[in-house]
Amino acid sequence: MEKIKKSEAEWRQELSEEQYQVCRKKGTEPAFTGQYWDHHEKGMYRCACCGNELFSSDTKFDSGTGWPSFWAPVSEDNVAAEEDNSFFMRRTEVLCSKCDAHLGHVFEDGPAPTNLRYCINSASLKFDKDKQPGP
Repeated sequence: MEKIKKSEAEWRQELSEEQYQVCRKKGTEPAFTGQYWDHHEKGMYRCACCGNELFSSDTKFDSGTGWPSFWAPVSEDNVAAEEDNSFFMRRTEVLCSKCDAHLGHVFEDGPAPTNLRYCINSASLKFDKDKQPGP
């Protein structure tokens, strides 16, 4: 997958302030405030920065955390993971593989079959209801 590289000025021009803070500065939106935490339509969740397909509605579940949660990405190639030791915690950060946007974090307390919980900021996502998940 070819990486998308843009200057900070280009990202600032293309993204809302909230998207910029979350995706490019590794921020976090407050729980229960994002547009997709309680969203139930069928479709594809894409990266807000580059449009890369990230998560299908078929893997979305209600984690009770206030952020959109998924038990698996559309493809392991579409997301990257890095160790995150910020705020005196040990977590695994989730990034878009195509543009390195910060998406959220992944935890090992999700449902079967993966037992993973990809806890993702709504600000890092765009929903595409025309791209239906499935085989």
